[in-house]
Amino acid sequence: MDKIDRKIINLLQMNARASLKELSKECFISSPAIAARINKLEKAGVINGYHSTIDMEKIGFHVRAFIQVQLEPRQKKEFYPYVQSIPNVVECNCVTGDYSEIMEVVFPSTTDLDDFINIIQQRFGKTSTQIVFSTSVNHRGIRLDNDDDQPE
Repeated sequence: MDKIDRKIINLLQMNARASLKELSKECFISSPAIAARINKLEKAGVINGYHSTIDMEKIGFHVRAFIQVQLEPRQKKEFYPYVQSIPNVVECNCVTGDYSEIMEVVFPSTTDLDDFINIIQQRFGKTSTQIVFSTSVNHRGIRLDNDDDQPE
């Protein structure tokens, strides 16, 4: 990956809808060259999707929370398919520490969140929940350096 690839990645992280023409202008190479580079980055798995950022509150999901779950290793076989089937679970990660899983969830109300937590506790065990009051840094991409001396 060279500095042009890194610049393309940075630009797409800021605006995934940027046109080939806009990217071409920023990178000082032709639109077909940009398209070829993006295609190469997609095939390599560097770019694995294009997403819209949605304001969850504006579509009725007023409660955002992080739920930690203490699982036994044998429970993962049942837990993973279950949480994948719940659309309110927007992310789930296996982590270190006292709790083995942490989920980010969104719900219309605290009552809906409470119902979900009760199901998780009954099926899988101990949880710890933190409700989000505000967010100082929204999810964002990672800025890649464009230094000429960065390894390719």
